[in-house]
Amino acid sequence: MDIAAANALPYEDFVAIFGNVVENCPIITAAVWSRRPFANLTALEESISEFIDALPQSGKEGILRCHPDLAGRDLQGGTLTRESRQEQAGAGLDALSSTEVSHMARLNREYKERFGFPFVICARMNDKETMVRQLSERLGNEHAVERGRGIEEVKKICHLRLQGLLLTDTRNKL
Repeated sequence: MDIAAANALPYEDFVAIFGNVVENCPIITAAVWSRRPFANLTALEESISEFIDALPQSGKEGILRCHPDLAGRDLQGGTLTRESRQEQAGAGLDALSSTEVSHMARLNREYKERFGFPFVICARMNDKETMVRQLSERLGNEHAVERGRGIEEVKKICHLRLQGLLLTDTRNKL
């Protein structure tokens, strides 16, 4: 779909198509719908980022809490969103050994106990070894730093998901 088609979508269709570019947060897409028309994919992405940036810290943490644990119960039980399932599988998180699953579960639990939200990292931009290392390292961050890192990862995920849904400006010129 190109940006003109996205701009022409009725509210319900826009939210249905773009509602999970920020994991389990269709309210964000619903809010930015009224900012149409978007000149291009970048403008849509910037609108979403501006909405997120304007949220209070508690709202940003709410966005982070909408994300599943990496290699967690949702992946094991098959209840991840389609997008998260593809992203985690692409990073090899669906093929962990039982020892690796236990290790990830322990790190995820420690992280959530420390910060109050799940560890968020863009799985499509990392492999499982990097994610485990980052999870271990980021456990040492201050709360505000980690909230900021998590939101930046959310934006990376959003960027890639939007690219998967919309033709980029370069492809539009072909």
